[in-house]
Amino acid sequence: MLRLVLTSWLILAGARAQAQERVAVSYSSVEAPNANWYIAQDRKLYQKYGVDAESIFIPSSSTVINAIIGGSVKVGNGTGGAIASAAVAGASLVAVASFINTLPYELVVQETIKSAADLKGKSIGIARLGSASDVAARVLLRALGLEPDKDVAIIQGGSGAERVAAFRGGRIAGFPSPPGVIHLAKGIPHRVIITTNDLPKRLPFPYVCVTTTKSYLASNRETVKRIVMALIEGTHFFKTRKEESKKLLAKYSKQNNEAFLEASYVGNEPIFERLPLVTRDGMDIQLKEAVGRRANVNLKLDDIVDDSVVLQLEKEGFIERLYKQ
Repeated sequence: MLRLVLTSWLILAGARAQAQERVAVSYSSVEAPNANWYIAQDRKLYQKYGVDAESIFIPSSSTVINAIIGGSVKVGNGTGGAIASAAVAGASLVAVASFINTLPYELVVQETIKSAADLKGKSIGIARLGSASDVAARVLLRALGLEPDKDVAIIQGGSGAERVAAFRGGRIAGFPSPPGVIHLAKGIPHRVIITTNDLPKRLPFPYVCVTTTKSYLASNRETVKRIVMALIEGTHFFKTRKEESKKLLAKYSKQNNEAFLEASYVGNEPIFERLPLVTRDGMDIQLKEAVGRRANVNLKLDDIVDDSVVLQLEKEGFIERLYKQ
């Protein structure tokens, strides 16, 4: 009897330890497209689903990807471009979900810039090379008929607020930004020269992907699933609790500008995915571009996308139950 009780206790203790496994989770921006990550942190949703998460802010998705590759972070957010570039370089990465599958960006420029020709010879500030802002800058410049790096210099400038500061000081002529950031440029003469909404069709781009290594997913699938559950609930919170979400956006971005908070929420809420499957069209574009830059690499889409966790949650009715509450 004693042996049975002891065995039962050990099993229970082991299950509890496994349920509250300590995991480093990282997000790359304090702006609205990453809101579900810090909502999950702030609302203790990781713990709700049995993960003792150490939530870390690491500016730039490409830096998060490097941390995942190095092992200091187990699960983080990465853009499709950063994932594909790392994969063709030999990293064993996989995107298991994507909460935003397009690039909601606008190109803000000095008021004196009236046309694309006026941008020639000037510089655009991005967060970091390989980041979503880098992809957005190149897409928008090409849409204007300009060649990135050749006609317009692209320089690393940090977060949206840091780029606004560089813009204010005249160190850059413009910067790509998610909806709302333009309101932080209050008092600076500026204009939006082009947005991704001006493109002929919606740009498919896996923007906020839950990313991990293949080996971690294989050996810790249940943990990854629980992290995705927390992020899905964080998305539900953002989509259904506007004012509370704006308060959290203000807290983490350290910005209290109401116009910024409102525009950030209104611009991003509709594009957050209830069912966070990775856009295969968008990821395929990123993979082909990455493969094209490196010889003798043969990667397929299924090598870097694994839908199984999200599809399992859909089959189990988790998302449907959440949105019926």
